[in-house]
Amino acid sequence: MAEPILYGADYSVYVRIARMTLEEKGIGYELVPLDIFAADGIPAWYLEHHPFGRIPAFEHDGFRLFETGAIARYVDEAFDGPALQPTDPRLRARMNQIIGMLDAYGYRAMVWDVAVERLEKAPPDEALIAAGLRQAETVFKVLTSCKAKGPWLISEQLTLADLHAAPIIAYFLKVSEGRDLLARFADIQDWYARVADRASFVRTEKVA
Repeated sequence: MAEPILYGADYSVYVRIARMTLEEKGIGYELVPLDIFAADGIPAWYLEHHPFGRIPAFEHDGFRLFETGAIARYVDEAFDGPALQPTDPRLRARMNQIIGMLDAYGYRAMVWDVAVERLEKAPPDEALIAAGLRQAETVFKVLTSCKAKGPWLISEQLTLADLHAAPIIAYFLKVSEGRDLLARFADIQDWYARVADRASFVRTEKVA
């Protein structure tokens, strides 16, 4: 089999989720740089890979995918390596619930409304940041309520839920408000320290 190809930018949370999944499976891959915020815009050829012009997109032996969740599940199921999805239906449902919650309620609030707003806007919209922090607090409360005993979010097994949450939270922690909020949730802070120590996390960290 040819190595899979991942299109995207190393700054992207969702590209990092896909990369961490590939790393955890021990799969070699090619990262093709694609900056959707480039001054020249999105190249026309890329719309054949992702018709909505987002990142990442994925290709493996001529099979193309977009949407991070679909990519991560395909990688887990199509390649050898440690399983990243539980076989128990309730645990799998909990994994999917956490991923869905992060996509619907966590990513926008934590990454864009708090971290990007604080780091890149002058002046930042303090009302937007405050609202994002309230939403982030709810996300951490839900993660705490879902957190199973053991090292990972839903079980003794590292799953796609852990790999989905870690890059989103990592971006949130770029700002002091994010770090202060996480410090109030000891179980999630301990979990984050554990996942941040994994080789897949370290190898996919963007070097400033």
